[in-house]
Amino acid sequence: MMTKTLIAAAMAAILAACSTTSPDVVQRGDAQRLANVQDATVLSVRPVTVEGSQSGTGAVTGGVLGGIAGSTRSSGREQAAIGIVGAVAGAVVGHAIERSATREDAVEILLQMKNGERRAIVQAKAGETFNPGDPVVLVTTGGRTRVTRAPAGTQPVTPLPAPVQSAPRG
Repeated sequence: MMTKTLIAAAMAAILAACSTTSPDVVQRGDAQRLANVQDATVLSVRPVTVEGSQSGTGAVTGGVLGGIAGSTRSSGREQAAIGIVGAVAGAVVGHAIERSATREDAVEILLQMKNGERRAIVQAKAGETFNPGDPVVLVTTGGRTRVTRAPAGTQPVTPLPAPVQSAPRG
């Protein structure tokens, strides 16, 4: 019974460590808060991967489960040694599982702002796809920014021409 309880607690801890950066998921604290909105135009989009988290929860959970599993396999002096080996192996496996489970496919979106600035943002892939020339809005709430499609009929921001550099006078 104790082992089942520990396994259930470990699984809950692992699932709690999983989070998302999806622009389709709004954090509870960001609901009903006024957000800053800016118009922009997509210059380019490229796929990237957001590295998985390494909070230590996976390693601790794996270590506890590995230690318990290892120590139940024998008795006496062997029990302690096998328990330690199980804990170390469990920690390594738990760490790898946490990293893998929290890794996300994402996109890096390069944007042209109305004032001529260019910005880039990385966000998880979502239900919207973006192409160069698409008008978009940047929604910033609570220090987090997400890119979403501009309302229908919105005109793209016209990119400013690249600065012209004059030749050095000599």
